[in-house]
Formats: sequence, structure tokens, C-alpha cells
Amino acid sequence: QVQLVESGGGLVQPGGSLRLSCAASGNIFRINAMGWYRQAPGNQRERVATITGRDSTNYAESVKGRFTISRDIPKNTVYLQMNSLKPEDTAVYYCNAEWGGATSFWGQGTQVTVSS
Repeated sequence: QVQLVESGGGLVQPGGSLRLSCAASGNIFRINAMGWYRQAPGNQRERVATITGRDSTNYAESVKGRFTISRDIPKNTVYLQMNSLKPEDTAVYYCNAEWGGATSFWGQGTQVTVSS
């Protein structure tokens, strides 16, 4: 089992920045990749960014050049730095861990609201 705890969401004006954090605990040694997903009201959950154990990253087209995913191995934490935020970035953001090749774990989600 893996536990994921997100933090860092909140209300920000358009053009602003936020940094999300996801702390992993438990049986983390079989985590192959971690990522951030988001879900806006009425929409399906969508992938935002992922990072593998070799630090290979992948981003949704809508966030390329604005968001950066990174990780701090000693802290077992993954970050999502979000810059130049837009109202359409408003969503609940979820941390995900791909574990053992066939299992996904999810955090509880953190709300990000971009509004003036």
C-alpha cells in the first residue's frame, strides 16, 4: 500500500503561480512513476504531468511551458509548479502513483481555483 497526501492548492488570480506537493509513504519502493491529474466539474479526470523513476517527464499539451513536475527523492515528494495560471486550470488536482506495474494509488485531491 502507498499513501499519497497532497497540499498546496488554493485560490490564485489569473497569471499567478502555485506549487502543489505530494508526499508518498508506505511501500514506495515499487513505485514506477508518479503524476498529477485534474478533474474539473462535469469533466473527466485528465492527466496533467508525469515523472518516472528516471526523471523522464511528460506533460499535457495544455500545460506545456507553464507547469513543471519534479521530485525530491529523500523527501519522497513530487511537486507540480504551476505558473501563468488560467481560469481553465481550475480543478481538483490529484496525485497518482503507478505501483508494481499494475496498480494505481490516488491522493485525496486538492482544489485549485484560478479566478479574479
